[in-house]
Amino acid sequence: MNDYGRPFHQRATEMVVPPLSPADVRDMLDLSAADAFDAYLVSGGLPLILDEWPTGASVHDYLADAVRDPTSALLVSGERALAAEFPPQSQAGLVLRAIGSGERTFTLISRAAGDLPQASLNRALGLLTQKRAVEVTVPLSTKPSRETRYAVADPYLRFWLSFLGPHLAEIERGRGDLTLQRILRSWTSWRGRAIEPVVRETMRRLPGDTLPAEASAIGGYWTRTNDPEIDIVGADRGPVAERICFVGSVKWQENRPFDAHDLGRLLLHRSRLPGADESVPTVAVSRSGTAVDGLRVLSPEDLLTAYRN
Repeated sequence: MNDYGRPFHQRATEMVVPPLSPADVRDMLDLSAADAFDAYLVSGGLPLILDEWPTGASVHDYLADAVRDPTSALLVSGERALAAEFPPQSQAGLVLRAIGSGERTFTLISRAAGDLPQASLNRALGLLTQKRAVEVTVPLSTKPSRETRYAVADPYLRFWLSFLGPHLAEIERGRGDLTLQRILRSWTSWRGRAIEPVVRETMRRLPGDTLPAEASAIGGYWTRTNDPEIDIVGADRGPVAERICFVGSVKWQENRPFDAHDLGRLLLHRSRLPGADESVPTVAVSRSGTAVDGLRVLSPEDLLTAYRN
């Protein structure tokens, strides 16, 4: 509406209205902290979806009804938003759907989008980034890296593009049960990956006494082969740090705490992080606590304090 040639061009002020936070989701649905984060991964904090979510209902309970209903807010919100902003056959739409299917690198995104030329892909990624639909990240360490990755920025669109968008025809012909089964089979592994950017954003908002005060930048670290791959890296600045302040790992499983094996893997990967040594502290983010004595652990309840004034 504010573009050149439209009635509101240069007459309106653009404002970004953020969705509800995980803490808002918890208060609105009367859920535990862990279940509130799960609901946030599905809804993205969109009020229209949360308004139809029964109070106290788990993710599985809500999905059992919403996925079978072609008119539910869970299904139509993503379809309408993408149709308005990024039609399926537009280059930006093709690229967004490629990223939503799980591709994260420039080469794989290009291939999944139909072997787009490099210039076309760059334009599409620039538009998606400008519209805040895609997040661009690079590894955080003391060494510059060109291992850029792309991800869908909004949790709800991440879920919709992964599970709902590709199967709308199936749902509309009354076979939402197949879609639901597909979600349930993949839920644990998908959630484990999807929660990581939410945790990093939440940690950036935590009170100053929760993490080392000098950790003003929080990101992750990876190599081309993902060996090593570190979920959380805190540093004094980014994307190229002078000093690494801490490293961390996210384990978001129902009944499995962060254990000695997880800590050993984190310590091994820390030893291969540029700028880190044995003096760099470790932290775990765990849905189910920890079995390791003396380890600094952030629970879902701890994370929610980031959104409390």
